[in-house]
Amino acid sequence: MQLRNHVEWALHCCAILAGLPEGKFLPAKVLAEFHGVPKEYLAKALQALSLAGLVEGTLGPNGGYRLKRAPENITFLDVVEAVEGKASTFVCTEIRGNNPCREPGYCDTKPCGIARVMWDADRVWRENLASVRMSDLMVTLLEDVPADQLAKNAEWLAERS
Repeated sequence: MQLRNHVEWALHCCAILAGLPEGKFLPAKVLAEFHGVPKEYLAKALQALSLAGLVEGTLGPNGGYRLKRAPENITFLDVVEAVEGKASTFVCTEIRGNNPCREPGYCDTKPCGIARVMWDADRVWRENLASVRMSDLMVTLLEDVPADQLAKNAEWLAERS
């Protein structure tokens, strides 16, 4: 399985927005510049987050985006599903029904073993993503990113918010 770049970008943007002071917004242009990604494509990810109710945007000279919900109320799964949708990562097309040697009724009683394994893997993956909140990520970033780098990031972003 490979997720689109938009998922990574959306997760990083949510991490940045989670650290914004109350009442501040960051423009898509600033978020794109900070992450070194195309603004037009990032705007699509931000729009998906907005449609899902995870971020809110405002127009004008001080416009931009901020989280709509508290970081502890946004999970990685929320972000992934906002960008990629809620459909299963595995779609069973029942190709076993194409088997020319198949006995009648063979495929009619239950989904095949492959589909069951893949659907279970998708369920476990989603449960894992649902267990990690943006607030958990904030704790991880404080542990992983050196304090001077965090300060530089915060200063750079504050000048543009």
